[in-house]
Amino acid sequence: MRHWVLLPTYFTVWFLLFFTVVSANNEPTNDDMLEERMRLYLQFDNIIVPWHYLAAIDQFERNIQQVRTDITKKEGPIAIQFSEEFWTGALNPDKKDTSPDSIAFFDGQGLDGNEDGVANANDPEDILYTMATFLSSYGQTEKGFQSALLHYYERAETVNQILTIAQLYQHFETIDLDEHAFPIPTNFDYSYKGTWGASRGWGGRRIHEGTDLFAGYSTPVRSTSYGIIEVMGWNEYGGWRVGIRDNHNTYHYFAHLAYFNKGMKVGDIVEPGTIIGYVGSSGYGKEGTSGRFPPHLHYGMYKYNGRTEWAFDPYPSLRIWEQQDKQKKK
Repeated sequence: MRHWVLLPTYFTVWFLLFFTVVSANNEPTNDDMLEERMRLYLQFDNIIVPWHYLAAIDQFERNIQQVRTDITKKEGPIAIQFSEEFWTGALNPDKKDTSPDSIAFFDGQGLDGNEDGVANANDPEDILYTMATFLSSYGQTEKGFQSALLHYYERAETVNQILTIAQLYQHFETIDLDEHAFPIPTNFDYSYKGTWGASRGWGGRRIHEGTDLFAGYSTPVRSTSYGIIEVMGWNEYGGWRVGIRDNHNTYHYFAHLAYFNKGMKVGDIVEPGTIIGYVGSSGYGKEGTSGRFPPHLHYGMYKYNGRTEWAFDPYPSLRIWEQQDKQKKK
């Protein structure tokens, strides 16, 4: 008798479990989402506005939404968000207007990209068509693209970040650039621990903004991401150092090098595992100063959120990348 009483409960639990499993199986994978985004970018690709321009802007918007609490995370495949004034027109009394005719009447920029008669600020096709049209008004040169970005975002740092992403997408011909590598080849001898926030005395009272990886002189130092070399040269604190900006608004800083990889220069595009230099003990003085501390790599990470750039602890990322690299060797 008890089994008959509990039967509805068993059925309910089974149904919920089945529904959860089916829902999980139906959720798009990361590859599915990348494929959908790429399909949309290519749909609006043309000579004036190539796909990697649209993809770079979209990725930048996605990046800042992940680290800003004052920006709503956009649902759907496209992360670009327009202000109501931009979309419907500053003098439009209806800030949710979706009529292409009335939007145009009030000098709004919102357009109907899929010819359904509606200019919907949440429709991926309408969003990309509107952005492509805005960019095309500045011409088809990279200088025109820069001018459009500066007019829209009003920050030179943002323009630089988006140009970096666009160059990476164009060079690798893909938006799937999420792979990373540990900065020291894992078959070399090295050691490290979390040193974020530790005090430093040279050059004035300050905290350590990174992780120190100790290794022998001339141990190879590798790029941890896809990116573009933005800085290369001497710094009185970091000695011979390299700075690389990636497609996730992250700046990767490699310091205290003994020397650089021959032929490397500012503007070069790198990928995870590219050797950029070799472990040393340079820094803490005028150019050429070395030997004031044991040889090691100082590795730092900085995030740009569309307003400011700040340092964050790279240790958790290093632990993940180290394990991933070791798994690849098995």
